[in-house]
Amino acid sequence: QVQLVESGGGLVQAGGSLRLSCTASRNIFSINGTGWYRQAPGKQRELVAAITRGGSTNYADSVKGRFTISRDNAKNTVYLQMSSLKPEDTAVYYCNARILPSDRSGWYDYWGQGTQVTVSS
Repeated sequence: QVQLVESGGGLVQAGGSLRLSCTASRNIFSINGTGWYRQAPGKQRELVAAITRGGSTNYADSVKGRFTISRDNAKNTVYLQMSSLKPEDTAVYYCNARILPSDRSGWYDYWGQGTQVTVSS
């Protein structure tokens, strides 16, 4: 079964940086678009950044110029480099990927388990 495993969250002071990673493993044939979402307490999950297989990117206005999404197709991994972090960036961050499993049964959306990012003021 396909899994998305995230890492890299933690506690950081305002102005600091963190790098999140998300690796898709097990029984994957191909990965299409991938993205990072976040959900703060009491708020809806929102898109932070997305990247296509070809490398085209899209960012939420709130993170433009501070966050960078990238991917390594050979490693089935997507990254989110976060800089100049603000307390309002505090949330659980989830990766998402549209994946064709190795049995080629169809394209499905998969989610990681989430990783906590806390930015202190």
